Amino acid sequence: MTKWLSAQEEAAWRRYRRMRTVLDLAISRDLRSDSSLSDADYDVLSTLSEAAEDSWRAGDLATRLMWSSSRLAHQVGRMERRGLVRRTSSDGDGRGAVVTLTGAGREVLEAAAPAHVASVRRHLIDLLGQEDVAALDRIAGTVLRALQPGEPESDGRVTRH
Repeated sequence: MTKWLSAQEEAAWRRYRRMRTVLDLAISRDLRSDSSLSDADYDVLSTLSEAAEDSWRAGDLATRLMWSSSRLAHQVGRMERRGLVRRTSSDGDGRGAVVTLTGAGREVLEAAAPAHVASVRRHLIDLLGQEDVAALDRIAGTVLRALQPGEPESDGRVTRH
């Protein structure tokens, strides 16, 4: 038997879906306008910047981004042509690739980060009180633990990117 959503649950679900779509669009639009980076560009650059030696094995990077290997390969190819990342053969087996943030990629990321953070603040964080931010973090943590039970828990801290 289906356990249907109550009116309050349905309203919350619909508002969440609408908020997610509108929020993602607003932040993406700002990122593109402020830096000419796509969300995917920023995701790759910021993730690489958090790695030791600014590098990840391609398979590990795809896993971390929750992307398919094919999607990562296409994205990295586009970014490599723009000089933002470099792809090299993996030491040892020669089958895998390592993706590395270039100096130009770091410069682009560091230039984009302040406006990106300002956009996140303007469209979400500054609209909420501290209790709301804590509730959002708690809710996100609960859902992520349920959907990704084997993943290590993040403490929520992020780098300046």
